[in-house]
Amino acid sequence: MRQMKNWTKYIISLLFLLLCQPLQAQQQITGVVVDAETGEVIPMASLIYKGHNVAKVADADGRFAITRHEGWNLTVSSIGYKERIIRISAKTRDNQKISLKPDKQQLEEVTVKSKRHRYSRKDNPAVELMRKVIAAKKQTDLKTHDYYQYNLYEKLTLGLNDLTPEQLEQKPFSKHPWLLDQVERCQYNNKLILPVSVDETVKRKVYRREPHAEKTYIIGQQSTGVNDLFQTGDIINVVMKDVFTDVNLYDDQIRLLQYPFTSPIGKNAIGFYRFYIEDTLKIDRDTVIHLHFLPNNQQDFGFRGDLYILKDSTYHVRRCELTLPKKSDVNFVENLRVEQEFSKLENGEWVLTRDDMITEMKFAKFLKKAIVIRTTRLTDYDFSEQPKELYKGKQTEVKDAYAELRSEQFWNQYRQVELTKSESSMDTFLQHIKDLKGFKYFMFGLKALIENSIETGNPNKIDLSPVNTILTHNEFDGMRSRLSALTTAILNKHLFASAYYAHGWGSHKNYYNAELTYSLNAKEYLPWEYPKRTLYVGSTYDVCSPSDKFLPTDKDNFLLAWKWTGIDKMILYNRQRIGFDYEWYGGLRTSLELKAEEYEACGKMSFRTLDKPRIDYQGMDHHREFLRTTELKAELRYAKGETFVNSKERRVSVNRDAPVFTLSHTWGMRNVLGADYTTNFTEAKIYKRFWLNSWGKVDVRLKGGIQWNQVPYLLLILPMANQSFVIEDEMFNLINNMEFLNDRYASLLLSWDMNGKLFNRIPLVRRLKCREFIAINMLWGGLSDKNNPYLPQNAGSSRLMYFPEGCHVMDTHKPYAELVIGIHNIFKILQIEYVRRLTYLDLPTSEKWGIRYTFRMTF
Repeated sequence: MRQMKNWTKYIISLLFLLLCQPLQAQQQITGVVVDAETGEVIPMASLIYKGHNVAKVADADGRFAITRHEGWNLTVSSIGYKERIIRISAKTRDNQKISLKPDKQQLEEVTVKSKRHRYSRKDNPAVELMRKVIAAKKQTDLKTHDYYQYNLYEKLTLGLNDLTPEQLEQKPFSKHPWLLDQVERCQYNNKLILPVSVDETVKRKVYRREPHAEKTYIIGQQSTGVNDLFQTGDIINVVMKDVFTDVNLYDDQIRLLQYPFTSPIGKNAIGFYRFYIEDTLKIDRDTVIHLHFLPNNQQDFGFRGDLYILKDSTYHVRRCELTLPKKSDVNFVENLRVEQEFSKLENGEWVLTRDDMITEMKFAKFLKKAIVIRTTRLTDYDFSEQPKELYKGKQTEVKDAYAELRSEQFWNQYRQVELTKSESSMDTFLQHIKDLKGFKYFMFGLKALIENSIETGNPNKIDLSPVNTILTHNEFDGMRSRLSALTTAILNKHLFASAYYAHGWGSHKNYYNAELTYSLNAKEYLPWEYPKRTLYVGSTYDVCSPSDKFLPTDKDNFLLAWKWTGIDKMILYNRQRIGFDYEWYGGLRTSLELKAEEYEACGKMSFRTLDKPRIDYQGMDHHREFLRTTELKAELRYAKGETFVNSKERRVSVNRDAPVFTLSHTWGMRNVLGADYTTNFTEAKIYKRFWLNSWGKVDVRLKGGIQWNQVPYLLLILPMANQSFVIEDEMFNLINNMEFLNDRYASLLLSWDMNGKLFNRIPLVRRLKCREFIAINMLWGGLSDKNNPYLPQNAGSSRLMYFPEGCHVMDTHKPYAELVIGIHNIFKILQIEYVRRLTYLDLPTSEKWGIRYTFRMTF
């Protein structure tokens, strides 16, 4: 059977050549450019008749066709290979297989040359040309038009990469013929790949200059593959589209792999890149100037590649080819190539029509290599005036209600790039996987590990989630077990229920949580999907430390059970709440919550007021001392352009470039539902990320708040103290639980991830690809006289309470400060930070230093 397939391939290839030969005889030279050592094709090789302004570029399969000119010299070249010159004569065959020898010293030769003849931007023709290209961007920018619109077709394919014939003869391929049928040769890298998912999207992009508006209409979308095996499988597609996003060459910074890369025609390109004019040639009928460019430091986050600039007054890019330098400090990426083509419309405009990206990745030696292929075509450009109705509403991306229900006729009309055989048979491939023996049990364990959840049926109406809270530990309960569950949109698209039951083995106490959520908009799977428009009501009885309320994850996460300090102050709480969250398209979110809560002191906490004798409790018992509050909280939050991915526990922001503003006020109502105190707490927060090009990124978090009323210590402002060894980005590392109590505060958390900028310049160290990190965390606080229990005027107060042991009043002129120095990207996944406390070292509760860690994968 295999021999028959091979013969079929040979026959088809022969027929193809025989059919094509008469059309090209004595007119063109055709063929393929290959690696002389491996025999693999060399994509996008250049073929030039130097001195005659005639040139062609091979396609992704290394194939070419160029006009035959006897007596001329044909120069064939490609980055990383030695140039080859062929004299065209009457004896030159019409079909050529041109072999190029790898030039392993090419990069070194460029460096040596730059030392002999120092690269200078002054009087450099390549630099002068690029200045003109950059200056001409404003004239060629489509946004100078009053209106424009176009269709965009995108295909995103994920697969296993670089399979070998030897692997295909072994298990599992030898045991499962259908698996072997899924293997195909990739047209972009000529390697054997196994596609495992494919996503197609058709969009209509519209733009209006005055008043400014941009919208994207998703009119068609379909996805199939391994992501269908997970209920939250959209995470794969959402993250892939964010990581391997569209490339706009005319932006100053190109966001790719969730990092900003300096564009070769950006405003900072002249200082970041070195440019070299290679030649003048023709692409189709257009005369272009070929430039090669590379970063000054090839380990910086920048591109290497080629630009083909029109040799006319527009200085527009005709074609560009972007790659990552081999020495680049990008994680997991073995090879990345972006190819873009610009075409001329009938009105004379040059527009982007092809945008392809291929990314070959390697995560670890024991894992298979992966490939991500993004194929994008832009068509049907139109600059005429558009109806006002297109721009109604603040939603920047609108998905058609029937986008995922499009017929095959629709896809035949809009699909600009045909699906490959393996992509077309993805449904069959997926069914074969599901039919594997033991697959159901394998997926059970895999989902518990990846999604932190256990599904109870198919289709799944109830999740047992989270899994990482089933068994944990705290100082009050000792060992603790918990079972949690929540319903999904498969049961009801608007109504959701969640609950857990927990038992403390040492305390012999039982705990519970029950919550009911109603969503105004139908959900696909989870109640917190964007936009969040929900009404909820819930009741909880549990135990925690006061600092647990600041944790961004579940307090019962077993990874947080190990503390760097002892927890001697805890509370039992009985909470009832009702609230409403509403998100608008564009980034604005409003929240309103009414909460009634009763606290019972545990451990060294006491709720005795100053008019009663002080009792210093020991151990971790509860003391039958209670404090009750009723609070109404209103919050506004604005984060323009923020996008999310949904897990089965929460949603996570994947685009943190825009600033985030939050303003809230909490009003405590005395005598309402038995509340003991009137409170008013106002708080404001600002978060902003600043990208420093190759110097990494700086995250700035500013917060401030005031408690306006006289309140007991538990209702004062507690510092966001992290007692676990796990890194939490928005919390202080060496502040103890309730160590400082304030009624006004300001904090600054300033962190700088330098992205390996310094390590990359140290021999040997740069091979480890570690990345340096530095941060300073500061807290300013103060306690007004009315809330200070140590002042004589407050002695015997029936409102204030004794501060527990280990709680202190801050000096308003002396902030708390800690310095963080870290090494990230250890083994591409581990982050370790050394934390040093700089102030308040004289306090008996102070820890001078500590080590923190987390596991985090980034490119």
